[in-house]
Amino acid sequence: MDLGISGKWALVCGASKGLGLGCAQALVKEGVHVLVVARGVELLSASVQAMLADTSRPTGTEVLFVAADITTTEGRAAVFAVRREFDIVVTNAGGPPPGDFRDWDREAWIKAVDANMLTPIELIKATVDGMAARGFGRIINITSSSVKAPIDILGLSNGARSGLTGFVAGVARSGLAAKGVTINNLLPGAFDTDRLRGTMSGAAAKSGKPIEEVMDARRKNIPAQRFGNPQEFGAICAFLCSTHAGYMTGQNVLADGGAFSGTF
Repeated sequence: MDLGISGKWALVCGASKGLGLGCAQALVKEGVHVLVVARGVELLSASVQAMLADTSRPTGTEVLFVAADITTTEGRAAVFAVRREFDIVVTNAGGPPPGDFRDWDREAWIKAVDANMLTPIELIKATVDGMAARGFGRIINITSSSVKAPIDILGLSNGARSGLTGFVAGVARSGLAAKGVTINNLLPGAFDTDRLRGTMSGAAAKSGKPIEEVMDARRKNIPAQRFGNPQEFGAICAFLCSTHAGYMTGQNVLADGGAFSGTF
C-alpha cells in the first residue's frame, strides 16, 4: 500500500532506539524525510547511519538528527533551528521511573508532567498551524496503554499521560481535521524495549521475584503470548501518518497484543 506521504518531512522524538526508532525507520521506508532527536549523540548517530544504509530507503530520502533533550526549551530551539516546518510530528519521551507514590515529591511530578504532557503540547503548538495552512498534518503522540489500564507502580506516567490524552481529545476536534490535520495517540502495551525491562525490574524488586519470572508471567498474560517489537509498532505509526488515516483523529490506538480486556 502506498501511504501517500513520500516527500513529507517528519520530526520523530526519542528516536535513537526503541519505539521512536521503529517509527522513524517505518517513515523512512515510505520515503519520508526525517529529523530525529534524542539525547545520546553516539547512539542517535549510529541509528541514523543504519537508516541511511538501509537499501529499502527510497533514493533521496533525507535523515537528519539533533542530539538534544526535547523536553527542554533549549532542546526544542535546537530542533527548530535545523528545520521549522514539519508535516508529521511523532512525540515521544522516556517515561518517568516506576515506584511508590508516597516517595514522589513535587519535583518528580513536575518533571513527569513536563516531559510527558507539556512537551508534546509545546510541539503541537509549534507545528500545527503550519500544517493547517498547508492542508496536511499528522501528529502522533506515543503515550502508554496505562492511560486505559493504569499500572500501580507507574503512577507518574499514568497521571502525566492521562493529562495529555485529555488535552488531545479537545484540540483534535477544534477544527483542525477540516484543514487536513489529525492528532492521535498511539498506546503501546508490552514491547521489547529498555523501558519494559526497566519496569519489570521495578516489579521484580517489589515482589522479590527474579526478573525472568516476572517477565515470563507478563508474557503469558498477553493473548498474543509475546511482547511486541518496535518494527510492528512503527508500521502502525506510519499508517496513522498516511493519507489513508485522514478520517481518524482524537483517537487512542492501543497496540498491546490483546492484553486490555475491556470492550471499549
